[in-house]
Amino acid sequence: MTDTIDLLEAIGRDASLRHASTGDLSKMLTQAKASEALKEAVAFSDSSRLSQELGPIRQQSPQVNIAPGRDEDTEENEPLEVPLPTTPSVPVEK
Repeated sequence: MTDTIDLLEAIGRDASLRHASTGDLSKMLTQAKASEALKEAVAFSDSSRLSQELGPIRQQSPQVNIAPGRDEDTEENEPLEVPLPTTPSVPVEK
């Protein structure tokens, strides 16, 4: 797997490889003795062929806090000013 990752990194780093034709890239991978999965992924323009070699990709959700923040000038004991949602005034018929 390390060779495949190294080759993918080299392709991404080198503009001449990144924009090479499928045939040229396939020849380069054959000379570099790349894995069959990587050669098939290039030949068929299908990155899913690498999933067996690289394994499943686990997506992690970002660690982001979505609470209202504080300004640097806000003192520690000062309450946060959070605007309340406004409701449109509707005239009441009498």
